Amino acid sequence: MALKQITLKEVSEHNNVVSLWIALDNKVYDITKFLTEHPGGCEVMLEQAGKDATVIFTDVGHSTDARTMKEEYLIGEIVEAERKVYSTVQKKKENTDKCSEDKAQKPNSIVSSDTIVTSAIIAVSLALIYYLFLV
Repeated sequence: MALKQITLKEVSEHNNVVSLWIALDNKVYDITKFLTEHPGGCEVMLEQAGKDATVIFTDVGHSTDARTMKEEYLIGEIVEAERKVYSTVQKKKENTDKCSEDKAQKPNSIVSSDTIVTSAIIAVSLALIYYLFLV
């Protein structure tokens, strides 16, 4: 089933607590009923009411659960003539590629920094115990 085609102007008309729509990745969500449930509070949602909130939503780093849950509120998609291409998709790919390159180039280190810090804490603790109780 094809999604309802919605213009950005239509989205912008739904910008209050009575009717709150946002666009994310060229899809339109009616999040009016979610306002009171949003963990960040309704104010955060109202700031993006009637707007394309793709960049903000991506930058906040929502959980996989949040990304899945938003689909419950999907009501349509932006008309083809008004759709945007987001650099966030490209940035994600670049970051993933960079992480893969870093792992490939970086040999496994025998001693991690966590191990060094833990060892240092133990050594200092033992030295304090020795100094305080045995000297």
